[in-house]
Amino acid sequence: MAERTAASRPAPTRGSTPRPALVRRLGALPGAPTLAVLISVLCILGLVMVGSASPVISLITYDSPWTIFFRQVLWMVVGIGALLVFARIDYRAWRKWSVPLVGVTVVLLLAVLVPGLGVTAGGSSRWIGFGMLRLQPSELMKLAMVVFAADIVIKRSDRDAPAKQIIAPVMGVLVLSAALIIKQPDMGTAMVLSCIAFGILFMSGVSLAPLTKVLVVFALVAVVFALGDSYRRDRILSFVNPGAHQAGSGYQVWQSLIGLGSGHLFGLGLGGGREKWGTLPNAHTDFIFSVVGEELGLIGAVFVLVLFFALAWYGYRTAVRAPDRFGCLVAVGITTWVTSQAIINIGAVIGVLPVTGIPLPFISFGGSSLVITLAAMGILMNIAMQEHSGRRARAPRRRLVRA
Repeated sequence: MAERTAASRPAPTRGSTPRPALVRRLGALPGAPTLAVLISVLCILGLVMVGSASPVISLITYDSPWTIFFRQVLWMVVGIGALLVFARIDYRAWRKWSVPLVGVTVVLLLAVLVPGLGVTAGGSSRWIGFGMLRLQPSELMKLAMVVFAADIVIKRSDRDAPAKQIIAPVMGVLVLSAALIIKQPDMGTAMVLSCIAFGILFMSGVSLAPLTKVLVVFALVAVVFALGDSYRRDRILSFVNPGAHQAGSGYQVWQSLIGLGSGHLFGLGLGGGREKWGTLPNAHTDFIFSVVGEELGLIGAVFVLVLFFALAWYGYRTAVRAPDRFGCLVAVGITTWVTSQAIINIGAVIGVLPVTGIPLPFISFGGSSLVITLAAMGILMNIAMQEHSGRRARAPRRRLVRA
């Protein structure tokens, strides 16, 4: 049999470029099962690292080195249950709940600020409830923002509404919720909400001119607000030069960098970290990535980054292959949520972004954050499970909105 020569191979289509083998292999993997594997690995890694990072603070706080770990296991079970339930609910059903979900969440954000109703910890009033049964409404607002923004874009674009009428309601909800969240104070969650809103608007096809103007104004207001408070201003100055503020506002970042540097290539071994022994504040929550780098080394830290990169890859791939525009924008919103939160957290830990106090998704200790994030992953998986039928029946997409 004659060999197939280069001349006999079909020529590539005009404008196309050959994709690398790794990209082709990643694209061939099924979306929902791959997402399930990535989420499972991140959750297992999170349990291991919380168990390693929390014994000292757990012993000091609860007189037992395992209390925080067992609480994380409990929240993980609840979160996986939420993921399984949400994965079985058709994602389209969330459209009718978009406005009520935002309304309820705004009321909860107001309740958090009421003395006697909101639970204060570490100088912030972010929770409502009692004992272990606490809800952090700002985490629920992330899911509400995804569903509301995606729904309003589809509704108004179907009526050929101008871009301003699409941007205005999304920005209204963002400004109101961000103001209430910053009041707690929680700058990090407000930043994640902004990423979600602007990410969905950008990917919806809205005209860039008005969106850019809103983004510039929003950024200027954020800068003025950040510099207008002495506490937030000190955080920013310590980010610029943590070494010069290592005894004050830059102490946490400086200790984080020491921990990361101590890990070298292979780390000090699981459980062998020294910074968690009272030197690094919030080692099991906001700064758990520093513990990962110290105990698992550069290899472990890079492995975590690869996991989040892969999760972003398959999340946005799910958006591209979604059966309809609503599924596409919801997938964009959820993926942007998790990706931006991971970037902001890791950026703060390694000293390239200001410290904002948000957890690393799936890995940091936390109840509301873990459960609601896993529930959102269930919605993303539901979209991914329908991507094949969507590709067969989907009509060519048009531009969603007009200028």
